[in-house]
Amino acid sequence: MALGCRQGRRWCSRASLGRPVLRRRPPAARVAEQVEAGPLARPYAAAAGSGEAASGEELLEVCWRRHFLRGGAEPRPALPWRDYLSGCHPGFGPLGVALRGNLAAQWWDSALVFREQVFAVDTPLHSPPAPGAPRAGQGLRLLHSEMLHEALQGGGCRQEPGGPPLEEVLRSAGMLRESLLPGVLAQYVSCLELVNRRLPCGLAQIGVCFHSIPESEPHHKSLRRIGERTTALLAWFSSPRTAGQWLDYWLRQRLQWWRKFAVGPSNFSSSDFQDEEGRRGFNLHYNFPWGTETIETLKNLGDTELLQMYPGDSSKLLGRDGRKNVIPHVLSVSGNLDRGALAYLFDSLQLAENPLTKKKNSQRKVCQGLFNELSENRISVWPGYLETVQVSLDQLYTKYDEMSVLFMVLITDATLENGVVQLRSRDTTMKEMMHISRLKDFLTKYVTSAKNV
Repeated sequence: MALGCRQGRRWCSRASLGRPVLRRRPPAARVAEQVEAGPLARPYAAAAGSGEAASGEELLEVCWRRHFLRGGAEPRPALPWRDYLSGCHPGFGPLGVALRGNLAAQWWDSALVFREQVFAVDTPLHSPPAPGAPRAGQGLRLLHSEMLHEALQGGGCRQEPGGPPLEEVLRSAGMLRESLLPGVLAQYVSCLELVNRRLPCGLAQIGVCFHSIPESEPHHKSLRRIGERTTALLAWFSSPRTAGQWLDYWLRQRLQWWRKFAVGPSNFSSSDFQDEEGRRGFNLHYNFPWGTETIETLKNLGDTELLQMYPGDSSKLLGRDGRKNVIPHVLSVSGNLDRGALAYLFDSLQLAENPLTKKKNSQRKVCQGLFNELSENRISVWPGYLETVQVSLDQLYTKYDEMSVLFMVLITDATLENGVVQLRSRDTTMKEMMHISRLKDFLTKYVTSAKNV
C-alpha cells in the first residue's frame, strides 16, 4: 500500500514494506482535527525559543521594512538591537514616531493625574557652564570645531602661543544635558509659588537627553559614541514623612500604566535597588527575547539635589506639610520612551505562520497519524512523505507501480477540510475517493481476502 501527500507542488508517498513496530497512536482523523485547532499567529515573545526569534532579527526586519525604525545601509538594516536600545541609530521611521508620540501623549495624561499640583516645564538642550562648573573633562560639551582647532593649534597639543589654552576652551563650552532633572529642579522655587508652597507637587517634562557609550568594536574601545534618548521625567516633591509612601504609590501606578497597554502584561516587571548613598529606588523592566532591559527608573533622591541646586539660603526651598515647613524630598520618575516604544513593538507584533507552510505541516501530521494507525493493524507502509524530490503525479504512479506497491493514498489540501483521500489501485489504475476513516477497514478487508485466495 502506498500513501501520498500533496503539498502545494510537492508530493509524498507511502508504500507497504516490512513488518511494522506496534504503537498506540490516535486515529488519523483525530490527528487532522488536532492540527486544524492550532493557532495561526502567536505573540513574538512566544517564539523566543528559536535562534532567530531570540536575537530579534526577524522583528527588526519587519520594523525596518514597515517604517517603524530607520535602518542602516540599504537594502537591509545593518544595525543590531543594541544600537536601537542605546540610542545610537538613525532614528525612528514615520510609524515609529507616531507610536512614540502616542506613548508620550498617554504619559502626559498619566503624569498630570494631579493637574492642580503638576506643571509642565521646558529646559534647554544645552546650557552655559555655571559658576563653579566641574573640570573640563567631565560631561558632554558643545564646542564649535573652529574653537577646538584654534585651541589645539595654540595652547593645546603644540604648545604654541597665540591661542586660548585647550583646558580653558573646554571649560567655557556649553554642556549638553544628560538628564532632565537639573533643569527641572532649577524651576522648583518659582513653581512652588504656584501651589502656595503646599506639598506635594510636581514638575514634568519630555525631552531628548544625550549620553556617551563605548564603541562596540574591540579595536575602537578607546572611542566613545554619543547616543540620545527621549526621556519622560516627573519630579515629585513631598515631605520627608510621606516620601516612602509616595514612592510605593508611583511604583504601582507606573507598573500598572505600562501593563495596561500590553498584550503580554507579565513581560513588564520591577526590581528594587539602593544606590551607593543608600537611597531607595525601583527599576521597571521589559522582558525582551534576549533578556530584560530597563525602561523606567523611580528613585527617592532625598533633599541632596535640591540643596546642591540652591546653595546658601535654604529657606526658599521650604514647602508646607500641614502646619510644618520642610525641605521636600525629591522623587524622580524617569522613563525612556524610545525603549518603551521598542518594548511595545515586541509586545504587539505577532509572528503569523505562512498558510502554505501550515497546510504542509498539517498534511505531514495527517500522514504520520495514518501511518501509525495502519502500522498498528499490521499493514506495512512506505514513508514516501519523507521524500523531498519534487516530481509529477504521473511519475509517482510509475515509480510506485515499479516498486509493486498495491495501493497509493493521496492526501490533498481538501483532505484537511473534508477528510476525503484518493485511493489508487496498481492493478486496475482506478482512482476512488474515500473518507479517511474508512481507509483502514477497506485495506484490512483486502488483505484478509487476499490471504484466503
